[in-house]
Amino acid sequence: MDHKSKVIIFVDDDIQPIGEFEAPVNFELDTRKLTDGLHQLKIVSKDPTGKEGIRVIPFKVRNGPAIAVEGLKDNDEVDGVLPLMINAYGKGNQKSFLIDGSETPKSVPSWLISGIIAFIAWAIYYLITSLG
Repeated sequence: MDHKSKVIIFVDDDIQPIGEFEAPVNFELDTRKLTDGLHQLKIVSKDPTGKEGIRVIPFKVRNGPAIAVEGLKDNDEVDGVLPLMINAYGKGNQKSFLIDGSETPKSVPSWLISGIIAFIAWAIYYLITSLG
């Protein structure tokens, strides 16, 4: 009789396991073979007497290029023409840093523009009152 528990690992609803091991297990899950989005890791353990335990762990894969959108947020209510700024950039080979396209450009926030206008108005007011 075998005295070790077995661990069987599945991804999503696949019938074919990605691995079957004796416990304890050190395992590397290669997410590069999975599509971006929600997945689940299903771990089935069997002890030497035949009893089973199951644990399901949901996770999200994002190996593809990151996509940044300015001008529309999740669940926004919109109408008319909607100006959007969309940027997509990958991680590269992760051995050298790519500067081109690695940052998402953003428009100047309206509070900053308002602050600059208020400062200029104050400066003009100060100059006029101090000269007179």
